[in-house]
Amino acid sequence: MKIIYNEDAQFVERIREGLKKTGGYCPCRLEHIEDNMCMCKEFRDQIADPEFEGFCHCRLYYKEK
Repeated sequence: MKIIYNEDAQFVERIREGLKKTGGYCPCRLEHIEDNMCMCKEFRDQIADPEFEGFCHCRLYYKEK
């Protein structure tokens, strides 16, 4: 298993700027709750699933099998 950033460097920079503006909360989520702090609970759960391969909700991270 390997977690990598999206290959689009400009996209990654935009998301990281959004994270700074929201205090670390996923800029793609409306609610500022603990589960939406980057790396969000949804993606942490997906990481724990050995069958999952793909992007997190905001497409910043990618999990490879």
